Amino acid sequence: MKHFFFLIISTFLFISCNKDENVNNNNPYLPNYPVNLQINTSLPAYNDLNYVSNPVYINIAGAGIRGIIAMKTGEGLYTAFDAACPNQSLSDCSTMTINGINAVCPCDDKQYSLFTGLAAGAQYPMKQYRVSFNGGILNIYN
Repeated sequence: MKHFFFLIISTFLFISCNKDENVNNNNPYLPNYPVNLQINTSLPAYNDLNYVSNPVYINIAGAGIRGIIAMKTGEGLYTAFDAACPNQSLSDCSTMTINGINAVCPCDDKQYSLFTGLAAGAQYPMKQYRVSFNGGILNIYN
């Protein structure tokens, strides 16, 4: 009987475990590329990442589909989103630009919050990546 209850509880725990759904976007417009970047925030190009609400566009090899927009949102807290417009097929106009604490899609002029990745009236949010910060290095990965 103990084994039966152990099996039931184990099965329930196994089924309830999943990845963080906030960073697992199933968007038909955007392909899934592997991302694993280490960004040194002491370098001049990334120094703005040491200050809250100063987004930085990262366009280096392995930086997602159209580059990555990263931003510090609080002490030790960061967000990182792909710069590809989430509600458009990939095209000449589908790389977002930074406007303050928002990212703007030139295709449809929708503004996405760099705190949440959401835009009013948009079907899909920005493609979000996981982040960790340790010793001045911002790790961005999926």
